Amino acid sequence: MKSLSNQTSSIAASMTVAIDTLAKKLKAAGQDIISLGAGEPDFQTPTEIRKAAIDAIELGKTKYVAPIGLEEVRKAVTYKLKKDNQLSYEPNQIILTSGAKQAVFNSLAAIVNPGDEIIIPAPYWVTYPELVKWFNGVPVFIETSPETAFKITPEQLQAAITSKTKAIILNNPCNPSGAVYSKEELQPLTEIIVANDLYCISDEIYEHFCYEKEFVSLASFPQMYERTILINGFSKSHCMTGWRIGYNALPESMAPLISKIQSQAIHHPSTPAQYGALAAIQSGNDFVYKMRDTFKQRRCLLQQKISESLGNEIPLPEGAFYLFVPVNSLYGKKTPDGKIISDSVTLCSYLLESVGLAIVPGAAFGMDSCVRFSYAAAEETLLEAAKRFNLGIQTLR
Repeated sequence: MKSLSNQTSSIAASMTVAIDTLAKKLKAAGQDIISLGAGEPDFQTPTEIRKAAIDAIELGKTKYVAPIGLEEVRKAVTYKLKKDNQLSYEPNQIILTSGAKQAVFNSLAAIVNPGDEIIIPAPYWVTYPELVKWFNGVPVFIETSPETAFKITPEQLQAAITSKTKAIILNNPCNPSGAVYSKEELQPLTEIIVANDLYCISDEIYEHFCYEKEFVSLASFPQMYERTILINGFSKSHCMTGWRIGYNALPESMAPLISKIQSQAIHHPSTPAQYGALAAIQSGNDFVYKMRDTFKQRRCLLQQKISESLGNEIPLPEGAFYLFVPVNSLYGKKTPDGKIISDSVTLCSYLLESVGLAIVPGAAFGMDSCVRFSYAAAEETLLEAAKRFNLGIQTLR
């Protein structure tokens, strides 16, 4: 047999997806597993959204539509961006996608040439560097730490820029760290982006999950609108993860190129899912904010319990719904059967095998000193997860 694609073979599979899949497989096999691995709200998709999709199916609205999506849905997205973010887009600047992940793919496919450098703050969402590499680009990482609240500084950004730099990917609020950049923190970063004529891929999928700070879109800053490719969607805000519906909002000059990409790749996202997205926008944000307030309480609960287990207070995330926990103090310890905990992968493997707790190694996000817990789960699940984590680490010697 002839060889398969070297380019595709070189990228890594998503570790978050792999861990969630393994946890579900173990559960199906009858094992007692608590999984805080997936970034998936535990709430049900709101009734009005489900009904809109069902009605669309019953009315026969299941045919092909334009590659960029239904115009009435794209109009609704422009309304949302104006109301929530004070951004003015026309419907032809909105591309409906098969989830926010497809929107990331579109963004990179539109701008990356072989050898282009794409700056990615670490920790990062697992998909960013792999897609950059898939398009023959070069991911350039800027390291952060708990001491810097997992945020980059203007000095770090400026130092990372070379003649080959094409863009920066900024996820705000951030998965996995929960970091939220304020308007004052974003301003100097945008000035550097503009001064160096860079694109910015702004992943804003967690925009509604900010607990203390007000969310500000990067595209709203001076001279950023024309160089920002905005990514958002409905998976997190409206509990529509399996619906696979997101969008790009972008400068008018880029829209035809991304439309071309979609026409050859997916044609368009599911038509009934688009009607669900329309209902999500029309229903307003009351449901979203109630869920956010619930997550805020869960955040504090899990942070307190994990801090008690480790014997020191861990950082309280400012947004999203993840707790990114430094655990390198456990490295070098041994499990009861003599295995050494050498990194985040061996720690997470040990916890899954010994106490049935599935969490994600920080290595997946470019920061091996940490692990990620999702607190998008019921309070009793979080308490049981914290109990198992404590049990697992207390047996290390």
